Amino acid sequence: MNLIQRSRAENSAYVQLLILGGYALAGVFIGTILSFAILAVLYGPNILMDPAGLMSGDPKYLDGLKIVQILTTTGLFMAPAIALAWTEGKKLDDFYGFKKPQALLLLSVFVIMAVSSPITELTGLINQKMTLPGILKPLESWMREKEDETMRMTIELLTVRKPWDFAVNMFMIAILPAIAEELMFRGGIQRSLTRMAGNPHVAIWLSAIIFSAIHVQFFGFIPRMLLGALFGYIYFWTRSLWYTMFAHFLNNGYAVCLALYLQKHNMPLNSADNTSNFNWIGYGISILLTIFALYYFKKQTTSHGKQLDQGLL
Repeated sequence: MNLIQRSRAENSAYVQLLILGGYALAGVFIGTILSFAILAVLYGPNILMDPAGLMSGDPKYLDGLKIVQILTTTGLFMAPAIALAWTEGKKLDDFYGFKKPQALLLLSVFVIMAVSSPITELTGLINQKMTLPGILKPLESWMREKEDETMRMTIELLTVRKPWDFAVNMFMIAILPAIAEELMFRGGIQRSLTRMAGNPHVAIWLSAIIFSAIHVQFFGFIPRMLLGALFGYIYFWTRSLWYTMFAHFLNNGYAVCLALYLQKHNMPLNSADNTSNFNWIGYGISILLTIFALYYFKKQTTSHGKQLDQGLL
C-alpha cells in the first residue's frame, strides 16, 4: 500500500515555511509534554516544580536531561521536516535530496572539515572577546551569564560517568543533530528560502544565520553561522543531504571525542574553548587549504552533477 500521495504541485515557499514553523511549534509542545511525563516518572512529579534544581547540573538528573534533549531535537527539527515532505506528498529522498553518496566526495568533506577547523577555532576566540557599548553592558552581562549556564550544562552532559555515556553522547550530540538539524535547516529552510529568494547564496546565508541564532549562544554565533554556511554550500553543490549530515556529524563528533580525551587526561572540558592551538601562520595555512579544498570539492560536484544529469551514473 502506497501511503505517499500522488505527485502534485508544491505549495509556495512562503506557505512551506509557515507549515514548517507550525510543525515545529507542535513538535515542541508534544516534546515538552513527553519530557514532563518522563521526568515525573523518573524523579517524581515534584521535579516539575523545581526546574532550577533540574538544570543545576546535578548528576542524578542527567539521564532525564539527556532524554529531554533527544526529544527536543526530534520534535523541533527532525519531525517537522519529515512532516513537511509528507504534507507536500513527496518522499524524503525526492523532496530533500538523498542522492547516493560517493566515497571520493565523502573523503573531500572530511578533508574540508579537518583543514577548516582552525578557522572555526579562530572565529570562536574572536567571538568570545565580543564586547558591547557601555549602554548595553547589562545586556552583555546577561548574555555572558546565559553562555556560562549553557557551558556548565554542556560540560555536565559531555562528562562520561558510566560505560554507555560515550555512546549516548555520540548519538545525542553528533548523530541525531546531524540528521535532524540538516533536515530542518538545509533541507527545509534553505530549500524554501532558495525558492523564495531565487538566489541560493542569499538562502544559504539566511539559513546559516537562523541555524546559529536558534542555538541561543551569543558568543559562539559567528563560528556556528560560518559552519551553517559551509553546510549550506555543500548541500547546494551536491544536491544531497548525506554530505551535510556527514560534515555536521564530523564537527559534533569531534567535540564528543575531544571531551572524552580531555577527561581521560584530567583536563577541564572547557580548556579547548579558551585557548589557541595555532599561531597566525597556522590560521593562514588553514584559510588557504580550506579555499583550495572547497574549490576542488565544487569542481568535483559540478562534474558529478553533469554526469547525473546526462544519466551516466
